[in-house]
Amino acid sequence: MHSQIPEPLRALVEQLARLPGLGPKSAMRVAMTLLKWPEAETRRLGKGIHDLRDNLHLCSRCGGLSATDPCDICKDENRSRDTLCLVNEWDSMLTLDEGGFYHGQYMILGGLLAPLANMDSDSLDLDLDRLISRLEEGEIRELILALGATIDAENTASFIRNLVRKRFPHIRVSRLAQGIPLGAEVKYMDRETLRQSLQYRQDI
Repeated sequence: MHSQIPEPLRALVEQLARLPGLGPKSAMRVAMTLLKWPEAETRRLGKGIHDLRDNLHLCSRCGGLSATDPCDICKDENRSRDTLCLVNEWDSMLTLDEGGFYHGQYMILGGLLAPLANMDSDSLDLDLDRLISRLEEGEIRELILALGATIDAENTASFIRNLVRKRFPHIRVSRLAQGIPLGAEVKYMDRETLRQSLQYRQDI
């Protein structure tokens, strides 16, 4: 970075460049745009970022982001209590729920196993304890694995399937139908593909 850049600007650019999809040049463009905003707008943005950390929490039931605990989905009494859909990330849960075709419970795993990168269940912060606790409650009759169609998702699905079969043999373990393109992530799929994949889900 150019040595003549003022320190406050340099510090902001370095922070912005840590965001996904932003390199140093893109971060500089964002910073320069912010400098052109009215002061009230930049303060509102700063407050929004601050409030994000202060007012959002992880739901103790599903692990999703929420301003309340439990979140609105988990405390919805109209949702089915015997089906649990396991997703990798919170935005995958949003994508599925926005479709309006799934009315069960959710849980966010928080990562995927990646054996080739030496990322196993011990090195990753997977929420396996929360999953096991949910299954031990006795309400769940089917666990739907909606982890995507990547190699890491396949490895994770196999691991979860074996874990559940061993400890909870009465629980059906299914996955989204194989119409999902290889390498696809749930959060990027269109509504109709997701609907059909869920409707025609398969046991694993």
